This record gives sequence, C-alpha cells and structure tokens, in this order.
Amino acid sequence: MAATRWGICSAGKISHDFTVALKSLPEHHQVVAVAARKLEDAQDFAKKHNISRAYGSYEELARDPDIDVVYIGVIHPYHLKTCLLFTNAKKNVLCEKPLAMNTKEVKLILDSAKTNNVFLMEAVWTRFFPASVEIRRLLSGGEVVGEVKMVRAEFGVPLMHIPRAMQKELGGGTMLDLGIYPLQFICMVYNGEKPESIQATGVCTETGVDETVVVTLKFSRNRMAVFTCSSSVKLPNEAIIMGTKGEIKVPDHMWCPTSLVVNGTETQYPLPEPYLPLNFINSTGMRYEAEEVRQCLLKGLKESAVMSHSDSLLLAEVEDEVRRQVGVVYPQDQH
Repeated sequence: MAATRWGICSAGKISHDFTVALKSLPEHHQVVAVAARKLEDAQDFAKKHNISRAYGSYEELARDPDIDVVYIGVIHPYHLKTCLLFTNAKKNVLCEKPLAMNTKEVKLILDSAKTNNVFLMEAVWTRFFPASVEIRRLLSGGEVVGEVKMVRAEFGVPLMHIPRAMQKELGGGTMLDLGIYPLQFICMVYNGEKPESIQATGVCTETGVDETVVVTLKFSRNRMAVFTCSSSVKLPNEAIIMGTKGEIKVPDHMWCPTSLVVNGTETQYPLPEPYLPLNFINSTGMRYEAEEVRQCLLKGLKESAVMSHSDSLLLAEVEDEVRRQVGVVYPQDQH
C-alpha cells in the first residue's frame, strides 16, 4: 500500500514537530514538500528533514500534483485564507487548531471542503492519543464510571512573554490557544452535545486578549463541566471525569496524555522517541492524528468520526460565546 504523501505548509516550530512525528511512521507517511513565505526558510526546513521539495510560496505547494494531504501549521489568523487556498486547489487538509478565529470562518472552511469534495480535519491531536481512545472505550461501556455527572479540566502555561500570545492581530489570547484543549476534552466526554448553558468569566490583558478564563458548562440531565485556562500561570493541567460509579483522571499534560488513572489504577501510554529535538512536549503524539488522516483517506472519507466537522463547529460556537462574555473581540469578528 502506497505511503500517504504530505505537504507541510509553514516552516515554524509546530510544523517541525509534526514532521518529526511523521518520521516515526516511515512506512506509511512520506513528506514530499514544504512551503514557507520565504524560500530560504523552506530550504532550511527541507534540509533539516531531508525533504526533496521546498517552495517559497503556499501557492506553489497548492499546485504540486504529488501531494495527498497538506498539513497547515500557520498561526490561526491565517487559517481561513490558507485552508481556502488548499481546499480550492482540491487538496485534502489537516489544519492546526483552532480551525479558525470564529464560527463564521469555520463555516466558510467547512463549506469549501464540502464544495471541493476534499477531506478536512481540525488537528485536535489530543483525541487520537491511545489514552484518549481508551477514555472513549471506557465511557461507552458505562461499567467503569457509570453516568458521568461532572468533568473538570484545566490548562495553564505562562505565555505572556511570547508576543504571539499577547497580540490581538496575531490571534493572541488563552481561549483559542489553550482553552480549546479542556473544552474539546469536555465535548468529547459528552459526545459532541451542545451545552444548555455557558457561563464564562475572565481577565483580559491591556492588549485586549484573554489572560485567564473560567467556564462553567451545563449539559442535559443535570450534567456539568468546568474548565480553566490561563496564559499567566502554570496550572496542574489535569482532567477528571466523575461518574456515579467511579472516575477517570488524566493526571498531567491533559492536552497530550500519556497516562490515565482509572479508579485509582494508573496505566502508562509511552510515546516513541523523536529523531530530532522537539519544540513542544510529547509532539511525537501527532503521529496518531496523522494516521487517522491516512485511514480516512484510504476509506474515501471526507471527515473523521473522532474529530468531525460538527465537532469543529461546536468548539467554535462555544469559544465565540466565551469570548463574548469575557469581552474579547478580534478584527475577524467585525466584518
């Protein structure tokens, strides 16, 4: 069976880590080309990762006939334009999270993927880790935790020294950068159900982006969830699912879980070692979302059942409402 041929869009840190993750699946995944806004950056990236083609524009990558799917690692204010470039070029797409800046943009991307009949997935890598697969298996059975009544999750890392995290025009703010992880975890546990109510409070920076946010979600049948995200302090970064019979805990790194504690018993899910140093923790775990993309393409699917288009839409709708209550308005919200 032929390897899935990838094009990498942007030569930044996350694209580096994704390419390293792909190299842990060498038989089934091949990186054919990389594109950056500057040719030298693409050439440096290609040399580092032994990639045969380097392009100095995203348009050249979109025209390359030898690519099965494009990984988009640009910063999120550019996701809309970049996704549309590739979907309109009839390229399958895996786009970094958040898929776009707001619900309106997410709908434009999803509509374009549908019109052009291509596969598209938001790269919420957490959902494809073996630990997350095990969580879904345990929840579907119901014997281990019973009915879930409460989910708690948090993700906080000091990011205020990083300009991208603070500048509105670069998509700064904790909800879209970090908060998406606890939110998607809660949405996964509650099977993509839309919350009945959303209550958010938060603190904004002088630049008008959210620094710390606390959100309470109420679901049907009196089921609750609470999540916290912060770019000013390190939080315990745990997630816990509490049910009528027991609990499942992700003890740390809830956004890239390598261990689970189920009713007091811990199980480890180690990752393969990277062949080059990584920029972010546990990044070889991006191999799992890449393999999901491959399996979907082999089956002729246009979306993943694990991270579907409706899942992306739900995340965007909740994120929009949280930002509305906290008072964060991006330029993309105003036109």
